[in-house]
Amino acid sequence: MHLFGFRRYRQPFRQPVRTAHGIWTEREGLLLRLENKTGVVTFGEVAPINWFGTETVDEAEAVCRGFGERVGADVLASIPERLVCLRFALSSALDSCGADDFESKKALPVAALLPTGRAALAQVELKVEAGFRTFKWKVGVADIGEELPLLDDLIAKLPEGSKLRLDANGAWDRRRAERWLERCAERPVEFIEQPIAADAKGAADLLLGLANDYPTAIALDESVVSAGDVTDWLERGWPGVFVVKPALLGDAAAVISRLEKAKAHVVFSSALETAVGAKAALRLAFAFGGEARALGFGVWPLFMDHRFDGPYQAPFIRPQDVAAINEEAVWNALS
Repeated sequence: MHLFGFRRYRQPFRQPVRTAHGIWTEREGLLLRLENKTGVVTFGEVAPINWFGTETVDEAEAVCRGFGERVGADVLASIPERLVCLRFALSSALDSCGADDFESKKALPVAALLPTGRAALAQVELKVEAGFRTFKWKVGVADIGEELPLLDDLIAKLPEGSKLRLDANGAWDRRRAERWLERCAERPVEFIEQPIAADAKGAADLLLGLANDYPTAIALDESVVSAGDVTDWLERGWPGVFVVKPALLGDAAAVISRLEKAKAHVVFSSALETAVGAKAALRLAFAFGGEARALGFGVWPLFMDHRFDGPYQAPFIRPQDVAAINEEAVWNALS
């Protein structure tokens, strides 16, 4: 059993994050702290995203208040499966007691996150100079007539061999998705992420149809926010990419193991969590035995208070960058 504590946080972003779901200005969540009988301290983070269908911070906090002073594996087993972020946080903290074998791992490439609209054209040049070769552009924010013509302008600024990812956050209907897929067919677009909303009528059949009708790969993001979602899509024979945000997956290690055994195409992605949750997610990314695609962790500096950021944005994240994350410092910043 471990001594248990938690703290709630609300941290503003340095710049508002614009998505098809609206403007996101701050991150809310919980940090968990465990201490075993030998004094070893470990941490976890609850970082829900409501529009992904996770629990709310309030719901997770209410459950934490009922835990008492000590927790263990039995408490983890008692958490309802729908509280995926809390399950991930507590399991991360319980599993962090062993040392990580980071020295045997290679650095992993990172995709640079670009702003929406025309602002991406200026930012991509800076990212190229910094050494990035994979880029993620948020689309579906403005009218298609404004965004679609920018695609070739953006691609023209990319070095040879670069990859561009488009993230629509489920903003399009079938016709808009088809227009983008037609435009991307002969361009260096690695994949289009979640073109159709996960909760749209007939979304699964529509996504499968698009994935089989066009050469540009499609990635699932909001469609795979639970272990059950991943199982369903594997059983459907999904041919595209799985974008996994470990912070939203509950028993993330088991889900990722299932994807690895299925030889699925996987991209590990940030849920815009603090350094505590990022460390837990990146540990899983480095342990993954499948194809090493560029990580969706090119998000920092993210917070107004830099103490909550993970490794500074760079073209690669090294094992030592993850090992060096000081979770205690993040916890203490909330005192």
